[in-house]
Amino acid sequence: TTTTTTTMNATKTSSSLTATRRAACGGFRQRVATRRYVTSASSARRTSQAPNQQKKNLLTPVNAVSDSPPATGLNIADNVTELIGKTPMVFLNKISEGCGGTVACKLESMNPCNSVKDRIAYNMITQAEQAGKIVPGKTTLVEPTSGNTGVGLAFIAAALGYKLVLTMPASMSMERRILLKAFGAELVLTDPAKGMKGAVEKAEEIASNTADAYVLQQFENPSNPKIHYETTGPEIWEDTAGHVDIFVSGVGTGGTITGTGGFLKSKKPDVKVVAVEPAESPILSGGSPGPHKIQGIGAGFVPGILDTDLIDEVVKVSSDESVEMARRLALEEGIFAGISSGAAVIAAVELAKRPENAGKLITCIIPSFGERYLSTVLFSSIREECEKMTAE
Repeated sequence: TTTTTTTMNATKTSSSLTATRRAACGGFRQRVATRRYVTSASSARRTSQAPNQQKKNLLTPVNAVSDSPPATGLNIADNVTELIGKTPMVFLNKISEGCGGTVACKLESMNPCNSVKDRIAYNMITQAEQAGKIVPGKTTLVEPTSGNTGVGLAFIAAALGYKLVLTMPASMSMERRILLKAFGAELVLTDPAKGMKGAVEKAEEIASNTADAYVLQQFENPSNPKIHYETTGPEIWEDTAGHVDIFVSGVGTGGTITGTGGFLKSKKPDVKVVAVEPAESPILSGGSPGPHKIQGIGAGFVPGILDTDLIDEVVKVSSDESVEMARRLALEEGIFAGISSGAAVIAAVELAKRPENAGKLITCIIPSFGERYLSTVLFSSIREECEKMTAE
């Protein structure tokens, strides 16, 4: 009886804290009616049609990642790149039940090609183009990828007229291979035992033997963290009404955590930035690189663009734990996400359970959509079950 009473009281306390925290955050679950991806001009048109000044104030023009002008008189994106950014946030409910802190996820899986990497792909290409380093129809873009950056580059290269050659470890999912080739990219697979380092070396070799080739270098390119500083960070700040206390992100290239974390700390210096890495390849924790199943993070080396000074804590999460949490996200929250999303959520929930974080708002990145992982260990049991199904 004592145990039951204690548990019930703890649950009530947690629910009270959650409700209090959400109320204190001032309704940041309510986004403007034109929440998603409109450019300044199309947003301004909506504003001009508003029946009163109050609505006009709510519909303040918001830039998407792209600055391309829309077609006059239409609320239609000029091209698919204008749809990148302004992704929504959502609270975790069942998975974070019993936690003193509140967890909110930023669904980067709702970008046009379903991952956070759409942002950096756009920025790396357009920044290089504006600097006169690449030319559509002439330059061949070359890049090593674990998949998601490659998909982002592939759809943008197709939209803007670039030839693209990608190198990727053969251990990455079949969905990635199909998506990359569907967008017209040339794909070269590399030895999975060499990880991303092997893909990088192969990309450099291809570029050196290709006329008018340009390597975007996502692990070294300052345009990577820059776009997160300019968009992802401000979006989280705006959507949480500045109440974010802890920011959690997996580390692949290091761009998301460097740019987003840097912006949030510039607005609120005591924001805690937490990095997530595979327990099997704990480079940031001082360990040795190793094979793991968390596609997209844990490259096996410290990326050049990663600002380790911003990181307050590193949480190690195993591949098996990450897979299980990704499955739970779909079953318990209705959030269909990849394995690295599971890793980020495990870290966020762990932080939310700590007594010192009671009443705090923890935000984490959901980097990619679950459909990209159907052929992986994430859905192996379901896939086998489905393969055995017969008509009745």
